[in-house]
Amino acid sequence: MDFFSEGALVRVVTCEPIERPLEYKAPEGGCRIGDFVIVPLGMRKVLGCVWDIGRGGFDLSKARSISMILDVPPMQEEMKLFLEKAAKYTITPLPLILRLATRAPGLMNPVSMKKVYRCGKSNDMKITASRQKVLSVFDEFQGLCFTLKELADLAGVSSSVIKGMLPFGAVLEQEAPRDLPFMPLDPDKLGKTLNSDQQEASQILKAKIQDKGYATTLLKGVTGSGKTEVYLEAVAACLKEGRQALVLLPEIALTSEFLDRVEERFGARPAEWHSGVSMTERRRVWKMVGTGGAQMVIGARSALFLPYQNLGLIVVDEEHDGSYKQEEGVFYSARDMAVLRASLCSASVVLASATPSLETWVNVEAGKYTRLDLKSRFGRAVMPDMQAIDMRGEKLPSNRFISNALVKEVEKRIDKQEQSLLFINRRGFAPVTICRACGHQVACDHCDTRMVEHRIHNYLMCHQCGETKPIPKICPSCKVEGKLAPVGPGVERLAQEAEQLFPDAKIAILSSDLFTTARALKQQIQKIASGDSDIVIGTQLVAKGHNFPNLTLVGVIDADLGLQGSDLRAAERSFQLIRQVAGRAGRAEKKGAAFLQTYQPEHPVVEAILSGDEEGFWKAEAQERKAAGVPPYGKMAGIILSGPELKDVMQVANHLARNTAPLRQNHIQIFGPAPAPIARVRGRHRVRFLIMCQRKAPLQAAIQNWARLVKLPSGIKLQIDIDPQSFW
Repeated sequence: MDFFSEGALVRVVTCEPIERPLEYKAPEGGCRIGDFVIVPLGMRKVLGCVWDIGRGGFDLSKARSISMILDVPPMQEEMKLFLEKAAKYTITPLPLILRLATRAPGLMNPVSMKKVYRCGKSNDMKITASRQKVLSVFDEFQGLCFTLKELADLAGVSSSVIKGMLPFGAVLEQEAPRDLPFMPLDPDKLGKTLNSDQQEASQILKAKIQDKGYATTLLKGVTGSGKTEVYLEAVAACLKEGRQALVLLPEIALTSEFLDRVEERFGARPAEWHSGVSMTERRRVWKMVGTGGAQMVIGARSALFLPYQNLGLIVVDEEHDGSYKQEEGVFYSARDMAVLRASLCSASVVLASATPSLETWVNVEAGKYTRLDLKSRFGRAVMPDMQAIDMRGEKLPSNRFISNALVKEVEKRIDKQEQSLLFINRRGFAPVTICRACGHQVACDHCDTRMVEHRIHNYLMCHQCGETKPIPKICPSCKVEGKLAPVGPGVERLAQEAEQLFPDAKIAILSSDLFTTARALKQQIQKIASGDSDIVIGTQLVAKGHNFPNLTLVGVIDADLGLQGSDLRAAERSFQLIRQVAGRAGRAEKKGAAFLQTYQPEHPVVEAILSGDEEGFWKAEAQERKAAGVPPYGKMAGIILSGPELKDVMQVANHLARNTAPLRQNHIQIFGPAPAPIARVRGRHRVRFLIMCQRKAPLQAAIQNWARLVKLPSGIKLQIDIDPQSFW
């Protein structure tokens, strides 16, 4: 990397909301491109990174000097290029992208110390069974040091046993930096025995990693086919090459279960990176990833922006999942950014899914990605039988949502001591509370959305801003008492109905809003997996990779729920979600069945789900998208203007609408301005443009030139979403 001697002018990108890099003088001892530094900005000291040589053009005597270079490895060139390309593609200021890549608290603080314990030497200490366990840990992990808790947990002894070995010198207590390397993973440790399909797929993935070049592979396997075991073999191959591996998961609730599987496979736990990790641990992970002290990271989408020293493999598990799209701050798709990052550091990407996204399917068809198929379930398990329940023939009261046909199927499973899952993709008790006297629907005070009743917590909640209020007894509009009624079912209402229909059954609810911690959610999942419940009532949380061995029946309460609306991915998402949920049934030796309650059994999506004709579904969906010129066959962007006063927002929107030359001259279509489907969120009015063009059009450059035509007034915010996944 280029070296700049003391006093040389360099450009520094800070983590502050400033559009351009700032220029500083190199400190005493000089600096290099990529160095993480602390620089003065006004009266403050802020974090930044030396980006390139300064350009000058001003009085150099006024330039300030870099205050300090952080004692961390400099940013590598591939990481720098990745951030630049990500910023350009998403039309995001580079400082915001850099902030995303440095979200570890305490980076600017001096290195702190803590007590660690190493193996010593002693010839006169009596060896007890407990002391031998401690010595065995040192033998197994030669040269490593541990915290007192780590050593005690590994040895299975109390901390007093370890402290009792200190006077003999058998264990040494020392001061060491607080951020220690993670325990090494053993890629040679034997994993589970693979079937022929799995072995073939794992060999192909290993070969791609050993080639040390860029490659993206779709690992498509039916639910329960053992995709995880296959890509863990790819992780093992990556570790053998001395490179780092990253596995992205779509849901924090999956992390602890997955960590157990990784520890079983490699003999130690990898690094974790997600919102549930403590601030101290986040700093440790960030630093160890940069120094090579973390061989493998299990993380949420932002783990892509960690400073890997030698990244060789990125796995995007359940690659179709919508939660991989970040829709606050920096708008990006983790799946797409994973492919970009891998291409820049000659790494392999594995996109794993039973129901891939159409974008991935199209890239496979175009020859950009390789495809590997696992066509059968692992072991003796087989795919569940699937059939529809035509709700037009069911004579149910207005307050009943579980059909008589499904009730009979659940009763059969209870008699056989097997588990049933009733699925509805709605949290809470009821999505709408309406006054039967005046028709008023209780809405959020800050958003244009109806508040959802959560009867377990005894409040109404806005699922946009999180605002809550007590469930009212008097209508806020007409002031009539006793006329407010919940309309429609959520998981809580479904659980209440199940309690009435199956009074002797043990019922559990799986919904993200009912668990305050990941630990509590993990405990509930473990209880269900152990057979503690007869009936599980769940939202889409249950579709994400959980394995319940005794679950043999899935009932989808409203298979039509996601088929309506203007979302261009509505059919795809319904197909993916219901197929994933149905796949929870029969994952062990007992055969499973799935029943879909629907008022539209002849709908093409419902028919595709029941027939299992996935290739036919994708081909039909692809043809429709191609004819419409929408992604993945065209480009699309969403532009949202928001502000506290609607007239001010509309004034800016109308100005942009009158000056669309930068778009029109590039044959780019623009629709709007129009109120967004949810026109007010957190008190801010929202107006939307939708932009469409062909794949080859210079979309990002045109949008940037267009957005420069307006100077945003105070309080008005403009957000650009390239490749939008939601349209609210």
